[in-house]
Amino acid sequence: MTSAVRWVVRFREGNAQMRDLLGGKGANLAEMTRIGLPVPPGFTITTRACVAFLAGGRQFPEGLWEEVLEGLRDIESQVGRRFGDSSDPLLLSVRSGAKFSMPGMMDTILNIGLNDRTVEGLAARSRDPRFAYDCYRRLIQMFGKVVLGIEAELFEDVIDEHKRELGIEHDYQIPVADLERIVRAFKSIVERRAGCPFPQDPHDQLRRAVIAVFDSWNNRRAVNYRTAHGIPHDLGTAVNVQAMVFGNMGSDCATGVAFTRN
Repeated sequence: MTSAVRWVVRFREGNAQMRDLLGGKGANLAEMTRIGLPVPPGFTITTRACVAFLAGGRQFPEGLWEEVLEGLRDIESQVGRRFGDSSDPLLLSVRSGAKFSMPGMMDTILNIGLNDRTVEGLAARSRDPRFAYDCYRRLIQMFGKVVLGIEAELFEDVIDEHKRELGIEHDYQIPVADLERIVRAFKSIVERRAGCPFPQDPHDQLRRAVIAVFDSWNNRRAVNYRTAHGIPHDLGTAVNVQAMVFGNMGSDCATGVAFTRN
């Protein structure tokens, strides 16, 4: 049975006037897609879905997950890769995006879809095992912190220890063998602190990441920020699910924020 309410809007279906439903980030991604900019494909889970989730005892409203899976298939068809494919995996970012900008207050998870099998496929496809394992350790670190509530310092301590042992200063200098050791250490932290292994099912990762972003609407940082800036507490956040692009593939790649006068 399909819900009469639509919970998911693909980027190409939205526009800049839909901020109430898509949040600021989702509306802008939709508008950039509409005018022909090269936006990686994706979809927005609406603020309405977040409000329904929180009001319904932290349960997905009827039809939401089915629409998410339809949106995922749409991304797969556009990029020509499959989510969870062990030979050429599609990876996803999951980002919050409320109607009003709340920088740094809510949560983001990158590289959703990596596991012990797909990381090998990413390494082979990219011909860069170091890049693949760097992405995997980033996922485990973000997922552990945001979804499982594990202290960020536990992961950072492992990285710092490896850098001290190697006599290096920057994360990008860590060789692949040590990144593989870091991944194993991170998985041990997850199992020890969360009482369960790091999830290997990409769809389980995605579902739990969406829930974590919904929940971040009511974290202490976000509530305090809204109170200080007069933002209503009943708006909810949208969730933007998008094909990953990478800033860590080498010296010719980067990530950041660009501003325009126009």
